[in-house]
Amino acid sequence: MAFLETAHPYPGRLIIVEGCDGSGKSTQLALLKRWLEAMGYPVFFTEWNSSDLIKEATKKAKKAKALTPTTFSLLHACDFADRFETQMLPHLQAGYLVLADRYVYTALARDVVRGCHPDWVRNTYRFAVRPDLAFYFSAPLEVSLMRILAGRPELKYHEAGMDLGLSPDPAESFRLFQGLIKEQYDAMAGPLGLITMDATRPVQDQQAEMRAVVAQMLTGYEPAPTAALGTARPTAAVADEGVTG
Repeated sequence: MAFLETAHPYPGRLIIVEGCDGSGKSTQLALLKRWLEAMGYPVFFTEWNSSDLIKEATKKAKKAKALTPTTFSLLHACDFADRFETQMLPHLQAGYLVLADRYVYTALARDVVRGCHPDWVRNTYRFAVRPDLAFYFSAPLEVSLMRILAGRPELKYHEAGMDLGLSPDPAESFRLFQGLIKEQYDAMAGPLGLITMDATRPVQDQQAEMRAVVAQMLTGYEPAPTAALGTARPTAAVADEGVTG
């Protein structure tokens, strides 16, 4: 089944990042956001599973461990649909640069691993638009696991994939779960046009590469008059934290 083949018609641009937990994608998107804002571009940021309308229901269901793969998938689809219709789409129509920390590819990877049919997931998200740029940050599983465990005392039940019964040990379950997700990402990256980034490289090198790709995509881009621009207009690259270009 085809998936997000048609480019969107809106004046804004949609830039998204994907990757396994601990891949460093959120750090890279945050740095990109700061750079674009410093350049004077109108930027809107959104992240996975953050809809005020849905997230409390999702949190309660996860706490009760009452989610089947299908209900898990549909809850996240509702969350995404709410954010897409009320946040992402209006900002794209207004000419903003919309930055999304995870997009529909997260659902395609995770839900398939949990047992949902790929065509069913694609059909569920058929209303979404194709991103202008989609970055996939790829890192070895051990690197991702080390980063995650260093940042939190314990892994959450669903985060570790404990609902799949892969292992009674949360760390081992996380490693196996993320390994399955990584297989999905690796398989979809090329066919779906994701730009694969080596997430083991220094942060500043990844960011420089990311900015170069984004700068090329923005050639000829002009924010719509309704976009809330700051006083600065895009003129030249801005350096921060040792990153340029």
